[in-house]
Amino acid sequence: MKTAFIGLGVMGFPMAGHLQAAGHDVTVYNRTAEKAARWVEKHGGTSDPTIAGASKGAQLVALCVGNDDDVRAVVAEIIPALEAGAIIVDHTTTSATVAREMADLCAQKGVGFLDAPVSGGQAGAENGQLTIMVGGDEAAYAAAEPVLSVYAKAMRRMGPSGAGQLTKMCNQIAIAGVVQGVAEALDFAKRAGLPTDDVLAAISKGAAQSWQMENRWGTMSRGEFEFGFAVDWMRKDLGIALDEAARNGAALDMTRMIDGFYGEVQAMGGNRWDTSSLVARLENK
Repeated sequence: MKTAFIGLGVMGFPMAGHLQAAGHDVTVYNRTAEKAARWVEKHGGTSDPTIAGASKGAQLVALCVGNDDDVRAVVAEIIPALEAGAIIVDHTTTSATVAREMADLCAQKGVGFLDAPVSGGQAGAENGQLTIMVGGDEAAYAAAEPVLSVYAKAMRRMGPSGAGQLTKMCNQIAIAGVVQGVAEALDFAKRAGLPTDDVLAAISKGAAQSWQMENRWGTMSRGEFEFGFAVDWMRKDLGIALDEAARNGAALDMTRMIDGFYGEVQAMGGNRWDTSSLVARLENK
């Protein structure tokens, strides 16, 4: 399938690579042309210096950019380059509002639009093991699913446009709470004089078990915070969830508190540390 991928960040670069490796005819675009050139050198395919040029004639265009305004700007450039029946798949984490706006705009042009945020971090993107939460038309989802499956371990249509983004908000809310719990348990164990590896061995086999505990306990204990999803990005995502909660009436007391904790991590200079760095602020208490 002729595809395009817009945005070659830490997620988009390997995701587009999986598409090319699976036999799709991929053209990429990135704001920094040098990164697009590196992608072509590593994966093959082609690059184009413009979004419209990369998207021209594509049957599916995937994008993974920064925020709501970035998506609006990119989609505005993609649509004129597409023929009716093409599909835009947005892997950016955005508000549900912008997802619905883009779906309506695309529908006017006969183009499908799926909001399809991902979970799994940089490692998941590199290993083709992402979880994809999708909102949008059933027919568009059915057409896109075989393409997206090349970098997904799990994928599910959650409902109409915006449902994928709402599901991603649930994901980030849950992660924030789990990471804070692990951080507090680890800090408590250290202050209690317990051997932290033994604590992990004991409690990770019971009801306290979590991916965060098994994969980040050791690195958190050593103060290593270079494992992908950055604090700045998490605060963006939690802000989106808090804004949505203000509209739907959900009580996100814990999420609001942990968002503030991440603000303290930023004040410590940890903007680009990964989300497990919540433990760093506890060590300064």
